[in-house]
Amino acid sequence: MTLPPAIPPVGDRQDKGREVQAMFASIAPRYDLLNRVLSLGVDRAWRREAAREALALGPKRVLDVATGTADFALELGARAPGAEIVGSDFVPEMLEIGREKARARHLNIRLEEGDALNLPYPDGSFDAVTCAFGFRNFADYARGLAEMWRVLTPAGRLVILEFPPPRPGLFGSLFRLYFRHVLPRIGALVSGNAGAYTYLPESVLAFPDPERLAQLMRATGFRTRYRLLTFGIAAIHVGDKG
Repeated sequence: MTLPPAIPPVGDRQDKGREVQAMFASIAPRYDLLNRVLSLGVDRAWRREAAREALALGPKRVLDVATGTADFALELGARAPGAEIVGSDFVPEMLEIGREKARARHLNIRLEEGDALNLPYPDGSFDAVTCAFGFRNFADYARGLAEMWRVLTPAGRLVILEFPPPRPGLFGSLFRLYFRHVLPRIGALVSGNAGAYTYLPESVLAFPDPERLAQLMRATGFRTRYRLLTFGIAAIHVGDKG
């Protein structure tokens, strides 16, 4: 498995950031539909589980990093109507779709442009930070974790919901086959962007396995635990700062 260096050159980070930004902007209108189709709707259950972890300590202010079209921020807002929910992303097209969804559901969440590697918030601003299916797109995992640690309060909690690489065994082999050959074709057909859904399986296959991600979180300072969902297709990592 090839992982990005702990501190890749700034130029490399910027290049990857621009490429990812342009790609997600191009598929924004069909992004939610594709998520439902490609996961057979299971992604909703995964988000519910991750939201329970994020809200377990009763946070007053929650930041959802790489919020995209705000599916997870909306889940948090619906479950914790008394909390202030902020979603941050660097793709304006995705954020505008998220705002439309929030208005339709009458949920008061705030969606703002921001770079996950340089979050525009003061130290200790949030009781909880979340990232659902966006962390693997970071050009620098260590920098992203450091930023999320920085904006958390001393007793704050980080929750990452992500696709780990397929596990060894028959199911993992079948899922790898699906990811490499079936998913890109469906994604290209529905979104019109074949490159975006070639990138998705590549980003998952290059992502750290669950234990390696846990080690990265511990190296940042988090007390960390994780669990696998749906035969290991997804994983929830919980990091407590306090």
